[in-house]
Amino acid sequence: MVSNSMLVASSLCSSSPCALFGSQKLSSFKTFSKQSRAFLHRNLSLPRHLSLSSKRSLPLVCFFNAQDKSDSKFQDKESGLEWPILRRWEVPWEWQTVSLTSLACGLGFVLTGLVEVTALPYLGIKPDVLSLDEKAEILFLDQGITTAVVLGIIYGIVNTFQPLPEDIFKYDWREPFNLQKGWLLWGGVGLVGAIIAIALLGFAVSFFNGEPPQRETDALVQLLPLIGSSTLRTACLVGITGVLAPLLEETVFRGFFMVSLTKWVPTPVAVVLSAAVFALAHLTPGEFPQLFVLGIALGFSYAQTHNLLTPITIHAFWNSGVILLLTFLQLQGYDIKEFLQTT
Repeated sequence: MVSNSMLVASSLCSSSPCALFGSQKLSSFKTFSKQSRAFLHRNLSLPRHLSLSSKRSLPLVCFFNAQDKSDSKFQDKESGLEWPILRRWEVPWEWQTVSLTSLACGLGFVLTGLVEVTALPYLGIKPDVLSLDEKAEILFLDQGITTAVVLGIIYGIVNTFQPLPEDIFKYDWREPFNLQKGWLLWGGVGLVGAIIAIALLGFAVSFFNGEPPQRETDALVQLLPLIGSSTLRTACLVGITGVLAPLLEETVFRGFFMVSLTKWVPTPVAVVLSAAVFALAHLTPGEFPQLFVLGIALGFSYAQTHNLLTPITIHAFWNSGVILLLTFLQLQGYDIKEFLQTT
């Protein structure tokens, strides 16, 4: 599509000299043109197709000069690039890298756990006789080692594609409240949206099913003995669920997997697919709908800012908020296991 400035310039260039300069200057214009052609032919010996007598040269020059930045901006608007949430990442790797890296991360996660369990007896550690504080410390150490191993695998593979685009694995603390890309602003928007959506989902599930699903395999139920029992255990749980787990999971599922998918599918489709994988990876079928909705909120918030601090912030507040709420209820004398079952 040709911009208005191009049309105006083309019409001006194709107009007659009389229309451009006026009838009184026509004779001087012709005299000047003849003298110029004679001078150039005598001194420069221009080829025939480049001579000033060519009828195509003037319109072409005028058309080129009419180009400006407004045309590129118009094309950007036509292509939908003014919507940041729809932008794709410039992914330098292919599907083979995505498959092998995902497999390596899964194996690294499993093997790290197996190595730790095997190493405990050789270190003189007996889980059956450990206090709750010691168990909390070991869980924190386990999560730290797992996070380091998996992130090391990802960065080790991805670094072979250096230099990377600036918005891949971007952790930018600047401009937290920027209207378009503020990580803290959009983290708050995503968190509120996730809370509302999951609350509505829970209401709908309870309305149609009549009873909430049992949560005996839920990670929170398994952590109940450590919740609210001491300051050290609470600090370890917040460190695990509010720092290490969000950093690991958001880097893997949003920073790598979702970003990689945008190479082949639109960003909204990549958000949905990564949210489904995120929910399945938790191995809690009863919690799949809630985790899926949370994954969608995390994905769209990341797509808006292209800054991993945004989904990490949402994930951290979500996890640590749950732990702190349960700790508060425990201290107030509530049965938090029953509370989890009913909610």
